[in-house]
Amino acid sequence: MANIKTKKGIIGILTGGGDVPGLNPAIRAVTLRALHEGYDVIGIRRGWAGLIGLQRDAAAPNAEHYIHLTEEIVNLIGRTGGTFLHTSRTRPSHVPDVAVPAHLRDKYAAGSNDLTDEVLKNLDFLGIDYLVPIGGDDTLSYAVHLHHKGVKVIGIPKTMDGDVPGTDYCIGFSTCLTRTISLTHALRTTAGSHERFLVIEVFGRYAGFTALLPTMAGAANRCVIPEYRFNMERLCELLTADRSTNPSLYSVVLVSEGATFDDGERVYASEEKDMYGHRKLGGVGDVISHHLQELSPKFNRGHRINAISQRLSYMVRCGDPDAFDSLVPMAYGNIAFDLIMENKAGRMVCLRNGEYDNVPIEIVTSQKKVVDIDKYYDPVRLRPLYKSFTHKPFFIVTSD
Repeated sequence: MANIKTKKGIIGILTGGGDVPGLNPAIRAVTLRALHEGYDVIGIRRGWAGLIGLQRDAAAPNAEHYIHLTEEIVNLIGRTGGTFLHTSRTRPSHVPDVAVPAHLRDKYAAGSNDLTDEVLKNLDFLGIDYLVPIGGDDTLSYAVHLHHKGVKVIGIPKTMDGDVPGTDYCIGFSTCLTRTISLTHALRTTAGSHERFLVIEVFGRYAGFTALLPTMAGAANRCVIPEYRFNMERLCELLTADRSTNPSLYSVVLVSEGATFDDGERVYASEEKDMYGHRKLGGVGDVISHHLQELSPKFNRGHRINAISQRLSYMVRCGDPDAFDSLVPMAYGNIAFDLIMENKAGRMVCLRNGEYDNVPIEIVTSQKKVVDIDKYYDPVRLRPLYKSFTHKPFFIVTSD
């Protein structure tokens, strides 16, 4: 065994998928409660990769795979962005041969390998009683798999896309919206100076929350989202009309990276897929910008309108968390530990209808969370649809 249980138990924490502001505050919250209640805490490095990479040998150099967390460590990083435990998009049930750890390659040599047995043995080797994975639907879908294998799991949802089912809020979402609004407003000065269309590409593979809500807040005139296949000529017509009514002669559209043209085309940055089967999206904003310039004479009395294309990308996920992404992770971490103290497992903490709660973790794999077009999007005007905000949740748009 790597650890001798001299306390109440051992809690493992890991972060998976893309980094977001708010991960470190969540790690800190779980760790402080656990230490104060007499538990030991192990931080798993690089998400699920840490649980397939370590060697079950007390003399093995496993420092790159896990770390014993202390108050000093988590207090030092608790206010910062990113994840000090590091992260990866590893899926232990589908590990390609090139990603199998060196010490396991004699045993796992197929093109795709299920290393779940190694994960289970490594959790036992570390003596982990409860595992707290913090991640999006990909990371948490594997947590569901482990739950069905008997591992005591408490999930914490995070993703800038805001699309983990079962919760109105995911860690990182508020900071993403805050940055998107701020950066879009900053880019207006350039768009206005040159009298152009401003096309801003934001995250959102299958769900358009990060384009819809900033547009609702006034950051843009229009938005195109993955849930609705838009017509390019209609978008150009609307943006040209918006531009003509603006004294500075510019207009703005927010584009989800997963936005789809009405012919079904999506724009990918590469053919390569990650372990969850996703091809990397990116570049749809550039394509839309090109089409807008080519189509603009049709709606602008024969005159071409140039476009600025900007991909916000990692600018909205780097740096420190905003106020909401400092507060919610603290609450989520404490709720996760409350569930551990109540000897509950197979749960995911959540925020629903303005209240903190928890739901069965299986909800992550039972449905998709996307924008309800009928409730929240006007496909004719390519912009958010809303009538009354009374009794709506804090971030307005849900999939429930």
